Amino acid sequence: MSGVTATLVRLKLSLLRNGLRQSGGRRAAYVASAVVTLLFAALQLLGLIALRGHDHAVSLVVLLGAVLGLGWAVMPLFFPSGDETLDPTRLVMLPLRPRPLVRALLAASLVGIGPLFTLLMLVGSVVAVAHGAAAWTVAVLAVVLGLLVCVALARAVAAANIRLLSSRKGRDLAVLSGLVIAVGAQVVNFGAQRLGTSGLGQLDPVADVLRWLPPASAVGAVDSVSEGAYGVAVAQIAVSAGALALLVGVWARTLTRLMTSPDGSTLQAAEPAARKRRSAAGSTGPAGPARLLPGGRTGPVMERSLRYIWRDPKTKAAWVTSLAIGLIVPVFNALQGTGSIYFACFAAGMLGIQMYNQFGQDTSAFWMVALTISSSRDAYEELRARALALLVITLPYATLVTVLTTALLGDWPKLPEALGLSFALLGAMLATGAWTSARFPYSIPQEGHKNVAPGQAGLAWIAIFGGMVAAALLCSPVIALTIWLNVSAGGDAWTWLLLPGGAVYGVGITVLGLRLAAPRTAERLPEILTAVSKG
Repeated sequence: MSGVTATLVRLKLSLLRNGLRQSGGRRAAYVASAVVTLLFAALQLLGLIALRGHDHAVSLVVLLGAVLGLGWAVMPLFFPSGDETLDPTRLVMLPLRPRPLVRALLAASLVGIGPLFTLLMLVGSVVAVAHGAAAWTVAVLAVVLGLLVCVALARAVAAANIRLLSSRKGRDLAVLSGLVIAVGAQVVNFGAQRLGTSGLGQLDPVADVLRWLPPASAVGAVDSVSEGAYGVAVAQIAVSAGALALLVGVWARTLTRLMTSPDGSTLQAAEPAARKRRSAAGSTGPAGPARLLPGGRTGPVMERSLRYIWRDPKTKAAWVTSLAIGLIVPVFNALQGTGSIYFACFAAGMLGIQMYNQFGQDTSAFWMVALTISSSRDAYEELRARALALLVITLPYATLVTVLTTALLGDWPKLPEALGLSFALLGAMLATGAWTSARFPYSIPQEGHKNVAPGQAGLAWIAIFGGMVAAALLCSPVIALTIWLNVSAGGDAWTWLLLPGGAVYGVGITVLGLRLAAPRTAERLPEILTAVSKG
């Protein structure tokens, strides 16, 4: 091991060790996550070994190899702060050439839980399909190639996007992790159910394509040797080796560009002329879609809330996750043939949660809002505008999800009652959300991954789950009417009334909730300000 490689490997180990020394909580979390990850990897390894001799084992392990490569490719985009050594710009002042630096960083990248997990998965994959001495020899090469391709892919992606990932807008990409995890979990669930009923043979057409894509091609080469197709195996190994060489070459060129070209830290960025024009015309009023918002206090408050959704990372993450889960649950259940049209109400429920803790997203900046509230009327207008901002997104989205779920199920006669229930539930959650925002406010830390400040977890649980229970109780009249119309003789002819009835009920319960919450908001402004400023 060269001096540069040994130094960077020791640096990686020091970063891990020093990070664990920062606090007992972080050390406990790291150890717990490592134990759970390695236990899961060990179970998967045993499961892959148990597949040895199965007719369709190669299809599963080839797909697993492709999933590992995809995971390593997206990891730097979703978790840019997960590894301090992913940022090569920290080494630009050191007298290092790109090629030795690439080798050193590649070796340092092999230290950690992720590479160990990948190694165990690859070992299990080749054990499942290797038969004969030649196959076992190729298996060793396939494991090494597969692991290096995964690590090099992650490094090349990180280096190519490091300018973006180190910026605030780039870090906002992490909010998509919630979407990917939610979608991925449902895809895995859907695929597992299909495989459970149809068997692993369903994977054969996909595996026939993936076995020629790195790093899955390295695993496919082991099976090809076991089947006696040595020419095919050589081609598959060559595909993985060529991909590794290409990734290392791209990575080296990117490092050279990063270490020799200036960026915003060394050159003063010129302000675009368009920005100057906007600054000079700042007094001409709102531009773009903001012109469509109402006048008075309502318009600016709605615009502020919508800007929070678009710009604030924590608020954006919550919205992205809610939008994804609100669509995935009803749609995936409908696709599996086990869903119900009433699952579409899940979209309204997930988005209605965003009304809870309205003042917490303002953090310490809430004092500027508090200065504009001197009466219950001011508080009512503030809460009403925030509710209207949510309705701009939630109302069409809940409608779209309900219509899509109905189309997938083909149950069009029940569309009016499903929409009526969704609107009633949304109104109930807006009402309870306004009240809990005033009664149980809590702070949302701007740094880190926590969504509740220390010591306020109890408030968050009471606000969210207590409000959801209250919303369900408030919807009970509409739910009872829906059940009665569906079970009574001739009631089906009147279920269409649930659509206007649910909409009117939702509007009425929202207005009532806002009016009840407004006096408490005006009275508790100092307590709210103290609570939301703790983060």
